[in-house]
Amino acid sequence: MKILFVDIQYDYGDPKRGINIIGEYGFRRAIAAHGHEVLPFYYDDDLAGSDELQKRLINKVQETKPDLVTFCLFRDQFKPETLDAIRKISPTLNWFGDDTWRFDGFTSRYAPHFTFSVTTDKFSVPKYNALGVNNVIVSQWAAIDLHERPAFEEKYLYDVSFIGQFHPYRAWIVSSLKKAGIKAEAFGLGWPNGTLSSQKMNHLFRHTKVNLNIGNSTSWSPSYLVSHWKALPLAIKSKKNRSQIKARNFEIPYFGGFQLSDDVPGLDDWFNLGKEIVTYKSPDEAIDKVRYYLKHDDEREKIREAGSKRAQADGYSERWKDILTAVQKQL
Repeated sequence: MKILFVDIQYDYGDPKRGINIIGEYGFRRAIAAHGHEVLPFYYDDDLAGSDELQKRLINKVQETKPDLVTFCLFRDQFKPETLDAIRKISPTLNWFGDDTWRFDGFTSRYAPHFTFSVTTDKFSVPKYNALGVNNVIVSQWAAIDLHERPAFEEKYLYDVSFIGQFHPYRAWIVSSLKKAGIKAEAFGLGWPNGTLSSQKMNHLFRHTKVNLNIGNSTSWSPSYLVSHWKALPLAIKSKKNRSQIKARNFEIPYFGGFQLSDDVPGLDDWFNLGKEIVTYKSPDEAIDKVRYYLKHDDEREKIREAGSKRAQADGYSERWKDILTAVQKQL
């Protein structure tokens, strides 16, 4: 198929933050790997969604007449009437990756204007159907299988690590581990250790004994709310009242790491919990399980190997193969 790929080229549209890695490697190149002709349409220079951007996109669709136009909208850059105009020329598809907390305020306004909707939250499908949106494809985030998996260098560098943007809830979990005497390090935007390149991140996954996966959903635990001055304001303001499956759930095992993840609804659809990855429901449980798996190397390594095998069979290339097969069956 000839596919017009509409996305931002840089992380949050900011060249200083580097390439939009999931968009470039997880989406565009993963689609192209199946032999499709992928034409990029980037709009980093117009994140406000001007009238000129609407015209440029419509003209591009009219000019190229693609078999499919794909989007991964994250704000209101494109007007519903623009999407309706495009859909009259070519079928359209949008990846909705935050339906656990953005369905009512975002997805519900946009899904009716696409030919196909991809959701990573199976529990939101009835909400789509209630809107009369029935071409819903359930998929999931994944690891970028176009990236090389690091070889193990015979020695672990960290007992426990976390990679992800700073959030008071995440800081509370990490702090709880440290107070319990566990050596834990955090990396990412806002942490003292700073950010890591994709290559260094994947290397760290493989060379950490226990990789934490911590969501940033709201918690009303009193000990959390007093742990950081931003905790209470964020809890009041945030719409993230439950954790969601993210790419990190797949990246850690794909690149060879043992994963201890917060308990996320639906995660058991993708992993055999306790045998391929391990989950926790509270900081106290996380502490107990970290201690256990740091002492039981053989059991931890068995789970790590099983999780890695599972994730490596299920990267973005497979996701898009399934999505586009479902689309082609309906066109």
